Amino acid sequence: MKVKRAHNVPMRTALLLVLVALASAQQTRREQTNRSPNPIDDTKSNSDKVPDVYAIQGQFDRIVTLRFKFGTDLLAGLEKMVAQEKIKNAVILAGAGSVRGYQLHQVSNRDMPSKNMFEKDPTAPADMISMNGYIINGQIHAHMTLANPDHAFGGHLEPGSEVFTFAIVTIGVMKDGVDFSHLDDKTYR
Repeated sequence: MKVKRAHNVPMRTALLLVLVALASAQQTRREQTNRSPNPIDDTKSNSDKVPDVYAIQGQFDRIVTLRFKFGTDLLAGLEKMVAQEKIKNAVILAGAGSVRGYQLHQVSNRDMPSKNMFEKDPTAPADMISMNGYIINGQIHAHMTLANPDHAFGGHLEPGSEVFTFAIVTIGVMKDGVDFSHLDDKTYR
């Protein structure tokens, strides 16, 4: 009996370590409040000087299609290519492929300051059904829709969305002179 216990202790320890490793790789969620640099901006009313909606005229200078290989982080790859291709303002037109795991965030409240729910699952494969968004002054604001056999879901692309089979993203680069500076500025209201 004592011999069995001696052998079971390392086995129990190994089993516990495996369970801890599996639990740490599962889906996690955390909420974050996004306060403006100037807190008064979170409580200000809409201004009559800012139109309810406005149009930005422009034309594409070129179309760039990116192909990502297995294991590439989608956001890091986008950032690398935006810098390499010297893309300032652009529209993310389409995306398709698959991921081995993902990290996204979605808005999680209705009043200012805004809050985001970050959802991460590094071990959950999914098809990338679409990607869209903008590149504003060289900064990526990408959203994607993912699907697995149970449901479709999506949100703002975060680091940790790793390509599985491949991913393709098509970007329409705007000609110089197009101003996208207020597109995702929540204080411009």
